[in-house]
Amino acid sequence: MKPGQNRSTAVMQRRLRDDVPDPPWATRALCEFLIERASEPLDMFRAWEPACGEGHMARPLAEYFESVTATDVYRYAEDHGIYDFLGDAPAFCEADWIITNPPFLVGGRFVEKALTRARQGVAIFARSAFTESEGRYAELFSPPVAPAYVLTFCERVVLLKGRLVQSGSPDPFNLDEDGKPKKASSATSYSWIIWMPGCHDTRHRWIAPGTRKRLERAGDYPAYDLPLSTAMSGALL
Repeated sequence: MKPGQNRSTAVMQRRLRDDVPDPPWATRALCEFLIERASEPLDMFRAWEPACGEGHMARPLAEYFESVTATDVYRYAEDHGIYDFLGDAPAFCEADWIITNPPFLVGGRFVEKALTRARQGVAIFARSAFTESEGRYAELFSPPVAPAYVLTFCERVVLLKGRLVQSGSPDPFNLDEDGKPKKASSATSYSWIIWMPGCHDTRHRWIAPGTRKRLERAGDYPAYDLPLSTAMSGALL
């Protein structure tokens, strides 16, 4: 996966509505957990990211897995497939793991579909509140389909609409009353939820403080050299 290069104002405005990039360190945290828990290395397996956006999750997955297939229903970059994961078409690829941050309102449907297509497991990155629904309890969180693990981040994972900014760094699309960028932050808690065949006694684990600093890499965050515009400043999620 290569970063998408089109950062025009029109493209950025659309992404402010449609895209919520995932900080790569959060995906690495999942992979490190799976390596610790599994008896086999991840580089023996193939992963599929079916809601890839610009590839901010697919790229760190490629650091661990043998191969990664990235798809989305929209064209966000030039190097991913176009595929409606919830549609009736045959599977785009074969996958051992399906790992994604699905749209919140259809997250349950993503999990149900993924469980029929992944050989080794399914992992979704979601707001921690995703586990609270009565309807999802019956469909996803009770035997015989209960997840194997829920991983809660002790430190906030900062997700912003349409842009990827390091936690605590100036966000050029969220300005204060003086027109200065606010620091990127979030009041929302996120978790990884992991389903594995034969593992339905859900265990809760925590991703320890300091993980972000340990797993961030140079080049994780794009440079936004666009004119500042209050019309593009978006509320933090």
